[in-house]
Amino acid sequence: MLDLPRSARLAAWGTGVITGAAGLEAAVAAVVRDDEPHAVRWAEDAPAAPGPDPCDVRALLAVLSAAGCGPLLLALPVPGDPRGLPGPAAVNVAALEAGECVVAEPPGVAGRWALVPEVREFGSVWEPGAVVTWSVLGAAPRRAPESSSVADSERELRLALATATQALAALDVARWREDAADRIAAVRDGGLARDALPPGTAPRAARVLQTAARVLAIVELAGEDDGAAVTSFEAASRAQALREVAAVARRAVVAAVNAHAEPARP
Repeated sequence: MLDLPRSARLAAWGTGVITGAAGLEAAVAAVVRDDEPHAVRWAEDAPAAPGPDPCDVRALLAVLSAAGCGPLLLALPVPGDPRGLPGPAAVNVAALEAGECVVAEPPGVAGRWALVPEVREFGSVWEPGAVVTWSVLGAAPRRAPESSSVADSERELRLALATATQALAALDVARWREDAADRIAAVRDGGLARDALPPGTAPRAARVLQTAARVLAIVELAGEDDGAAVTSFEAASRAQALREVAAVARRAVVAAVNAHAEPARP
């Protein structure tokens, strides 16, 4: 089964709650899943009045909706590809460390909220668990959108999927790792988790998100080991190719989740 990062689910489902397309309880269940109940911590510099303390995802979404926030924006920054970082520097550092964040804009306030998750995993591969704390930080005012359009992302993903699949096939992990065959089948044939997206998600956005999630899953699987049969040059070349297709996939996830922010086309 394919899935999306927690911030992507929070942005998509949170937007659904704000616009009335999704129910609050369904959104909370989709974001939290099997994690321990998510905690939310409001920073002192967050613009406007902070939410209740203690706060959880249910209260957070209720606050965002009551504050009149517009649709939420997703960012998936990594070192070397910082697009979407909301600023200022302290927020950018936190978002880069997490590799993800959500941005909310309360109306009539000089600034925005950046929702950055801190995830602490525990348990085992058979019984995994996670403790998640969302920090609500004061972010810089809105800038011009930096993500690609959904249509552009869909075109780029076709090539990225082919490149990632070729890298996985060349590595032939199923031949030398007994645990890989089932995972490869799940990546190849699986669809997005049923609760990954809220009702009413545009078909093209859903299609792009599923393809992007598949590319990221292939990259993760192919990047776990270089295999015994490749040279260091081949391994480095494959790693570079995988980084490039992962960047395409991340941009596609952001574009699809943030499709509501695209300018209207004539």
